[in-house]
Amino acid sequence: MKKIVGLVLALFSFSCQSKDKAVVLPQIKEPIKMNQKDTMEVATFAGGCFWCTEAVFLELNGVKSVVSGYIGGKTVNPTYAEICKGDTGHAEAIAITFDPQKISYGTLLEIFFATHDPTTLNQQGNDIGTQYRSEIFYHNEDQKQLSQAYINLMTQENTFGSPIVTKISPASKFYEAEAYHQNYYNQNKTQGYCSYVITPKIEKLKKRYKEKLKK
Repeated sequence: MKKIVGLVLALFSFSCQSKDKAVVLPQIKEPIKMNQKDTMEVATFAGGCFWCTEAVFLELNGVKSVVSGYIGGKTVNPTYAEICKGDTGHAEAIAITFDPQKISYGTLLEIFFATHDPTTLNQQGNDIGTQYRSEIFYHNEDQKQLSQAYINLMTQENTFGSPIVTKISPASKFYEAEAYHQNYYNQNKTQGYCSYVITPKIEKLKKRYKEKLKK
């Protein structure tokens, strides 16, 4: 059975350690058709520090779990220390397990672009390096097509005022990050990076996407 999946207008954008920009994300006029599934699916995004991205997607209704980890590199079983050197080729990323009956991949994609800056190459705010790159790792052809269609439309409409550098790549081996990285924000809210960078992001998410959040 087929289901029409559209992208809703995002009314704001904010990125790690940077000033807010007034950005309205476009709506795809002819939505991509995606296979309706009754089982859980996985979405894998890299959009800067995984402490930030993990915290955002954990708030969403329909998201069962979010795991922080490393993907897209050449080193087997990389460690955080190796990732920080920037020479393993991996990106800090999150693997989102979600229920497509409750939240669509299109909605996840919308929030991904609304909560990081897809125009800065290998950088989010003061976090600099290839491990902080913007990249979508697709798990099937539907995810690939929808991601490409959305980027094409944002490029056409010059949504961000600068070229979008987000890559679209097939999902490769995902390595789960060390235990202390998992659910980092919720366990370290008073830590400086969390309170200064992540908390404002979560507050805006709750304000603008209230209907999408877990109760």
